[in-house]
Amino acid sequence: MKLQKILSNFQKLHPKEIDLSLDRIKKLCEKLGNPQNKIKAISIVGTNGKNSTIQAAYSILKEANFKCNVYTSPHIQKINERFIFGNKELNDDELADLLEEVEKINNNQSITVFEMLSACFFYKAAQYPGNINLIESGLFHRFDAVNILETNLASIVTSISKDHLDWLPKDKQTIEQIVFEKTSTLLNSNIIVAKQSTKETMDCIKNTISQNKSNKVFFNDDFSYSVNENDFFYYEDKFGRLKLPMPNVLGQYQLENISTAIATLRTLDLEIRDEHIKKGIKNISSLARLQEIKSGKLKELVKNNRFIIDGSHNEGGAKALNEYLQSLNCNKHVIIGMMANKEHEKYISYFKDISSITTIDLKTQPNSISGKDLKEKFKSMTNVQYQPDIKQAIKSIDLKEGDLLLITGSLYGAAEVLSLN
Repeated sequence: MKLQKILSNFQKLHPKEIDLSLDRIKKLCEKLGNPQNKIKAISIVGTNGKNSTIQAAYSILKEANFKCNVYTSPHIQKINERFIFGNKELNDDELADLLEEVEKINNNQSITVFEMLSACFFYKAAQYPGNINLIESGLFHRFDAVNILETNLASIVTSISKDHLDWLPKDKQTIEQIVFEKTSTLLNSNIIVAKQSTKETMDCIKNTISQNKSNKVFFNDDFSYSVNENDFFYYEDKFGRLKLPMPNVLGQYQLENISTAIATLRTLDLEIRDEHIKKGIKNISSLARLQEIKSGKLKELVKNNRFIIDGSHNEGGAKALNEYLQSLNCNKHVIIGMMANKEHEKYISYFKDISSITTIDLKTQPNSISGKDLKEKFKSMTNVQYQPDIKQAIKSIDLKEGDLLLITGSLYGAAEVLSLN
């Protein structure tokens, strides 16, 4: 296939390793006619909840008949997921042509894979000047490849927590430094800040952006939500109060992400009506975010038991995930595979009342921690076992009627599940 051939050459020509710098992508985008300056963008930065917030906003915007371009990373199953234009994912031929064209314009200049992909997105997005662009920032933000916009409609700051600490000097592996990396260069427009896991983090964000001239909207100060009935939740901001149906996605944290998306769209005064919001939140895509698997080869092994995958891989993600698990009255069995650079002991410390934990190897990821080493790191937990892969792990668990099986610890692990299923 043409796309696979181009991607293969792509990987050979450009390093996969992240190299935090804006010089290379700025030079390429200049050759492309600075397409990033020709689009209407909503930027999304943070540690957890970025993709979920994007998907909530995207779903509401579609109900209101807006055309959107969406750029997210990483992809779960195929690279096409990163490139949505006019509410449609690029097909293989379209993406191949785009990569080929930008590669030719780059003319063998030094650049990383992520920078090239980001430049490709901006180049294509400029061909749809009327569309709203939802753009996810990757690692941190200050030196991330998408941080070359001169203007935007808004910046959304999702939940920030400690992650990717290996990219910071030992003496700067703090929440204060992470907040600085993610928020110190936000553009002057609108800044919407989601619920944070601690008051310390929220205060740190407020302090870091205190000199920014943007209109600022903070969770609790300017918008909030509450759950008072099983089938409804309430959203409130300065524009009024909404009684909304529970969304089609699982987890309390999704209400936080949805509320942040609503706050953003209402702040921008896009004439989105209440019915657009109500319909939109019932049709959110949640690939690998508390995604329930209801059919497929692996589901057959799980039989009638609930089967959920979740790509959480850091403290904040573990906390949100386990708030959901604690709301369930059943036995929970967890299969975990993780990357080597994560804080494994802190991640597992949030798991309470788990019937069994099975560590696995992530077969497709050379930078993952082995399941055996992960089991050793989890020795403080009871009932931990190791199995070499996902299928053997599922088969090894004695699932009783009504039990839940969860596979988590990595978006790459979630991708393996979806591929095998």
